[in-house]
Amino acid sequence: MTDFHPELESRLIRYAALDSQSNDDSTTSPSTEIQFGILRLLEAELREIGATDVTLTPYGTVLATIPGTAPGPTIGLLAHVDTAPQFNATGVKPRVIRGYNGGEISFPDDPNLTLSPAQHPYLATKQGHDIITASGLTLLGADDKAGVAILMTTARHLLANPDIPRPTLRLAFTPDEEIGRGVHPNLPKDLRADFAYTFDGGAVGEIEYESFSADGAVVTIKGVSIHPGLAKDKLVNAIHLAAKIIQTLPQVTMTPETTDNREGFIHATDMTGGSSEMTLKFILRDFERDGLAAKGALLQQVCATVAATEPRAEITCTIRPQYRNMRYWLENDMTPVELARTAARSLGIEPVSVPIRGGTDGSRLTEMGVPCPNLFTGMQNIHGPLEWVSVQDMAQATEFCLALVQQAAKT
Repeated sequence: MTDFHPELESRLIRYAALDSQSNDDSTTSPSTEIQFGILRLLEAELREIGATDVTLTPYGTVLATIPGTAPGPTIGLLAHVDTAPQFNATGVKPRVIRGYNGGEISFPDDPNLTLSPAQHPYLATKQGHDIITASGLTLLGADDKAGVAILMTTARHLLANPDIPRPTLRLAFTPDEEIGRGVHPNLPKDLRADFAYTFDGGAVGEIEYESFSADGAVVTIKGVSIHPGLAKDKLVNAIHLAAKIIQTLPQVTMTPETTDNREGFIHATDMTGGSSEMTLKFILRDFERDGLAAKGALLQQVCATVAATEPRAEITCTIRPQYRNMRYWLENDMTPVELARTAARSLGIEPVSVPIRGGTDGSRLTEMGVPCPNLFTGMQNIHGPLEWVSVQDMAQATEFCLALVQQAAKT
């Protein structure tokens, strides 16, 4: 068996150190110029290892082909290059903890920060592994640069070993997944795949075919501005109305910190502005269409109720679709899911399928006609300073990807 550990470690450290945050407030594609740094690097690396049809599209996705050596369906393999905007991702300093001893992990740039196996049981199972984290001031970006490293390592190995049977493979490295815009309308056609997989999952064995359905909401509150010394019976403070909206929404039963399993939520993500005008941003999540619609209706009802208390204010609530539960389509044809399960079992990995309390590029791609389950990479504690990944888990994901494409060549 090939030792993929050094290559995976080197790739993840190299990719994670590149700033590549996406920005939901931008209207461009990709949403940030900074993402082109890693996109152009991947374009060059793909050419160097001998991939064909290497293209950086105008919408910021790197596409490439690994020619097939056996019959079978054309399979897309995807990972995203952007990092989440929820936490600082500028100037990431990856570091490797070799032969993890099973104890608490400290962080050189934040002495008060601790990654504990008592709080994170999956870490407790990784004694002896090489663990990669950031330094304490940023997230790591293993979401999804671990996926990028796995697919690049797989691609390099396949191209160097043409005797390994596989059908034609199409690689896609996308921007803006973290803001729900990773799948450009042209991508399904440009990918030219019968079905696909995102490598954007967590623990070893995860094969996910069910995700949240998601909408985004923007609430704008326009008050009445006047000098505070002259404000008696005239001022309408938009901040106070924004606070009323937040407080009127369910706090105990419908926020991310109070829900789990199949429960959805309404999550306030941003609050900006001042006394004259405020903007609130929300994400709405549910596994079922009816539940998602009900959460949107609730938010609109709360806005209308608060608006009725102050007719001089103007409150608008705009809801836009983001993605839908991939299960709606995949449950009609489980071929890609069963193929992945067979490949996992061939390596002694027991597949686990649980609903994703989030979404992937595969959610949108599936909705747009290219079935696309999500597969494990090993990443843990994503979107925060305690993010980590085991190099050995990434190596298992690489072996799994190789088993998957060889299994596809047998179909």
